[in-house]
Order: sequence, then structure tokens, then C-alpha cells
Amino acid sequence: MIDKDTLLKHLREDVYCRIGASHIHGVGVFALRPIPKGVDPLKSLVPRDEVELTSADLEGLHEGVLAQMEKYCFFEGDQVLASANGLNTVDMAIYINHSKSPNLRLVAPGKFETIRAVKEDEELVMDYDITFGETHHFD
Repeated sequence: MIDKDTLLKHLREDVYCRIGASHIHGVGVFALRPIPKGVDPLKSLVPRDEVELTSADLEGLHEGVLAQMEKYCFFEGDQVLASANGLNTVDMAIYINHSKSPNLRLVAPGKFETIRAVKEDEELVMDYDITFGETHHFD
């Protein structure tokens, strides 16, 4: 359990973002205050662990659950990376949208870094092609 001092330190030093309506793709992550270059603006007190699953592991799951997983989990071939926290919690990182002019990068699983200073109310975006090593096309 997190104590009061740890939570207050987190609120003072680590909270930079909010969820909002995005002109890029429905929902996005925005700076609620200026964010310096080199900061992880999505630092969380909740671990961002993932569990590796296979398509065989997913057999028999309700179609609605599978649809949510397709939206919010990372699929590569037969492997699926799903949040160890399940699907009933929300990690702001799933709302980071794609842009060829990114201001954020993924430096390790669950760890992000701003690649330049981000202004208040600016949307945080990353280049999925660089991050995930493949070309992304969105309709």
C-alpha cells in the first residue's frame, strides 16, 4: 500500500498528463502542465508489468473480451502481451497516439521519455513506426 508521503510526492513531481479528446484519433494524452525534455510523463505508482499469452491461451474467452484485447494489448504473431493488471484498469499510455512528429518515445517496456519540452495542453504523441518497428496506416 502506498503511504501518504509517497502519494503526495508523486502528485507534486510525477503527474503531468490528462486524457482528452484528440483530433488525431478520438482520445489522446495531453500535458496538464509544461513537461521538460527527458522526463517520463507517465510515471505511475502501479507496476506496468505484462504477461505473455498465446492465441491458444485466449481460446474460449468471450468475444467482447477478445475485442478489448485487440484494442489494448500488443499482438505479434502468436504472442500477446497483456497488462498484468487486467483489463479493468486503465493505463494512460494506451491512449498515446501516433505521429511522424513525436514528442515522446518508449525507452523500455512501460517507460517513456519526452524528446523535447512539451507545452501545457499539447498532445503527447510517439512514432509507432520507430517504436514498434513496422509501418502503421490508419483510416
